[in-house]
Amino acid sequence: MFDVKTVSMEWGGKTLTLETGRIARQADGAVLATYGETVVLCAVTAAKSVKEGQDFFPLTVHYQEKFFAAGRIPGGFFKRERGATEKETLVSRLIDRPVRPLFPEGFYNEINVIAQVLSYDGEVEPDVLAMIAASAALTISGVPFMGPIGAVRVGYEDGAYTLNPRQDAAAAGALDLVVAATGNAVMMVESQARELSEDVMLGAVMFAHDECKKVVDLIISLAEKAAKDPWDVAVSDNTAIKDQLKKLIGDDIAAAYKLTDKSARSNALNAARDKAKAAFADQDAQTQMVAIKTVKKVEADIVRGAILKDGTRIDGRSTTQIRPIESMVGFLPRTHGSALFTRGETQAICTTTLGTKDAEQMIDGLEGLSYSNFMLHYNFPPYSVGEVGRFGAPSRRDTGHGKLAWRALQAVLPSKEEFPYTIRVVSDITESNGSSSMATVCGGALSMMDAGVPLTRPVSGIAMGLILEGDEFTVLSDILGDEDHLGDMDFKVAGTSEGITTMQMDIKVAGITKEIFAAALNQAKEGRAHILGEMTKALGSARTELSAHAPRIETLQIDKSKIRDVIGTGGKVIREIVATTGAKVDIDDEGLIKISSSDLSQIEAAKNWILGIVEEPEVGKIYDGKVVTIVDFGAFVNFMGGKDGLVHVSEMKNERVEKPTDVVSEGQAVKVKVLEIDPRGKVRLSMRVVDQETGAELEDTRPAREPREPRGDRGDRGDRRPRRDGDRGGRGGDRGPRRDGDRGPRRDREEGGNPDHIPAFLKSDD
Repeated sequence: MFDVKTVSMEWGGKTLTLETGRIARQADGAVLATYGETVVLCAVTAAKSVKEGQDFFPLTVHYQEKFFAAGRIPGGFFKRERGATEKETLVSRLIDRPVRPLFPEGFYNEINVIAQVLSYDGEVEPDVLAMIAASAALTISGVPFMGPIGAVRVGYEDGAYTLNPRQDAAAAGALDLVVAATGNAVMMVESQARELSEDVMLGAVMFAHDECKKVVDLIISLAEKAAKDPWDVAVSDNTAIKDQLKKLIGDDIAAAYKLTDKSARSNALNAARDKAKAAFADQDAQTQMVAIKTVKKVEADIVRGAILKDGTRIDGRSTTQIRPIESMVGFLPRTHGSALFTRGETQAICTTTLGTKDAEQMIDGLEGLSYSNFMLHYNFPPYSVGEVGRFGAPSRRDTGHGKLAWRALQAVLPSKEEFPYTIRVVSDITESNGSSSMATVCGGALSMMDAGVPLTRPVSGIAMGLILEGDEFTVLSDILGDEDHLGDMDFKVAGTSEGITTMQMDIKVAGITKEIFAAALNQAKEGRAHILGEMTKALGSARTELSAHAPRIETLQIDKSKIRDVIGTGGKVIREIVATTGAKVDIDDEGLIKISSSDLSQIEAAKNWILGIVEEPEVGKIYDGKVVTIVDFGAFVNFMGGKDGLVHVSEMKNERVEKPTDVVSEGQAVKVKVLEIDPRGKVRLSMRVVDQETGAELEDTRPAREPREPRGDRGDRGDRRPRRDGDRGGRGGDRGPRRDGDRGPRRDREEGGNPDHIPAFLKSDD
């Protein structure tokens, strides 16, 4: 029934297995990939024809994590997997980015790639396995995919690279790098690092490429057993149309790209495109579509040729020059931190908001519930590029750009113990002409420093481009949007003065070499240093004071045995603290208490209350208290938040007090001095030796009680009266016969008694 083909290899201490022919047999290509006990199914389907008028490649990738894979039921009301989570969106992009450039130009058939996690062992992230499964499924499907690619995760610990590190090790290590590559060149890089050098990062990429080659060979061996016949793809020759367009609008395009203003350049290019449309207006629809697409190739040839020939860029800069930078901080009065970062025609408003622990992001995934105290959200409204478009929920691109900036900044954040706040950074792009994600990195760092977040060091980011023709190449610093579209690489690097914190690379050709990669890294380092210098002009380090509108958080560590005293029965005590002081109080299982409020007096009040609960009373010390109960002999006073003591009626005033209610009433605030704590922990208090207005201790003017005279030897008290009952003999001697004779057992004497209930040993023999 099944024609199963399987290949396996030992890789990174586990067995990597690729299987096809058993599951999803109606898909064009389906592969079940297993690594350890993690299993991912990837199925590929492709449309057999192109929709009429379609002039783009509709590749869609969906990655889904099934909760049953980890033995969990989804949280929430619906209890099923629904829309893509942030992680699923990011992994979908991770699969899409390296495979998209490997389809031939002009191939417009729609392709769906769906990867589903079916089993998860909790050790190794399934994203790399999903990339491998997608590459294998595309390779055996018959579609014109110029792969395969391999994928790998690399860690760095104690000066050595690690292959596919465990999930916890990757998170705690100095590097978390994912690389996708063909057998010849690297296609994609995604990383998060802790200020590592360019040499270490380059070495990690090369290490990853060597491991990717092993995966590529494994996929090829599977394809040799199970690949379907390749599709016949017609390759059209548009040379004649391209030559015609060069003659028609070549000079117009060259002149347009000499305009440094984006709006003016865009208008000039649109005029040239309209001229081309008019020239082909009498042609059929297919020819018109080809002509419009070919205009882009003419533009690319002109721009790329000028850069390679004499280093002339669109806006007149040299290949290493950075656009003018202007930075402002604190320009939004009510935010906790704000920055306006402008680089050329790219601009971002970045804001930082500080919150308490309950504002942390809850993440429900295969690993279970987790919480993140750092969030970064990126927004790209259509007005930022002068266009009319969709505005609303974040796109996949928005999610990806936000996560890239998150990785860049996460490495320099203070620990939770050092800065116990939840941090949210929002980047709103107000202008865009290249590398808005790196503007988010720069603006985000400035806004956090403006908010008083003690970053280890400021972070800057830069986007690099590449023009590659044969063996000739040029690396561009701080690329424009047009240089991104017309170039061969989008390479983003962010980091501090000490090293790289994140690196992302996407290419549009069949890969770049080690030489190109090294040149781009070194050129990016110079650019990052320049941008850091410009940022320092606005703010060089974090502010020492938080905004007046930000909540203050103070931490307090108490003994675990005192946690229940602070919380109280059913949370009664902690609720009273919050309601009375107005401060927010959080306590964890280790006894760490976080008290937060924008009013320092509220924090101080809550802190003193808690200290009063956990501290032990001290004899001779004066405390504020409240009368909670009044009894005949005095009043019980609650002090130190959770302690009660007795003020005897004799300790209320120096004068005689007839009734405690003549002096105090329930709920009255009083000041008391601890006189004594007995071995059982009972506390004796006094009000009379404390000034009830000021709380000052008063001199005890009451004369001391005279001691009793010693009783001494009582001597011979003489003959005492004899006992009335004489020698009672245990129970009073012989008291004579009962007056009522033999009364029998007691139950018989009771009215209504039931003889049947008499115990057997009391019953007579009769």
